[in-house]
Amino acid sequence: MKKFILSAVLILPTAALAQPSSQVAWTAEQLNFVKVGNPQKGQELAKTCSACHGEKGISASAAFPSLAGQLPTYLYKQLQDYTDGNRENALMAGLAKTLSKQDAADLAVWFGSQPAAFQSPNPMVYEQAEKLVKNGNSERVLPPCEVCHGGNGKGQVVDIPALSGQNADYLTATLQAFKNGTRRNDIYSRMRIVAQALTDQEISELGYYYQNIKK
Repeated sequence: MKKFILSAVLILPTAALAQPSSQVAWTAEQLNFVKVGNPQKGQELAKTCSACHGEKGISASAAFPSLAGQLPTYLYKQLQDYTDGNRENALMAGLAKTLSKQDAADLAVWFGSQPAAFQSPNPMVYEQAEKLVKNGNSERVLPPCEVCHGGNGKGQVVDIPALSGQNADYLTATLQAFKNGTRRNDIYSRMRIVAQALTDQEISELGYYYQNIKK
């Protein structure tokens, strides 16, 4: 059943859009390019990122995501999407355009090598979120979150981000941005379709659910 639901969600958007919302093509060459990024050079470059994302990639503000422990390929894609205009943010677009592709790979590998963030547990009850993560919702054609993001929110398949330990308010804001269409760099609208089927309460619960998970 999980595979059926996931297949439905992944197939529907391809009929609606002719191309993905990204210019990054994950060829074997591209994957290897990111994989062999230089973390030492990335660490030097990351000094300019520390004001928002923290000295070691753990942000102190919900306005900015923690990058420590994130999949390097996901981080690389986001930087390229900012550069190409597929993801909109005036500050990040300006910064990303100053980076070469090698710089982006070096940064992505360094941040990915850092210990992941972990927020203090929140006492919020999130029964709805647990059901969505484990089982999805067949009536709304929602796949289980763990099918793509992994059972412990560690992320997978090159551009599906890790969610565990991320700030709940940031995750909530991100899902709301997908829901209202202000963020559009998800491949074939997959996250927009999922987010539009979620209630605001479910989105809030999912934020806290993943904030409280350690990788």
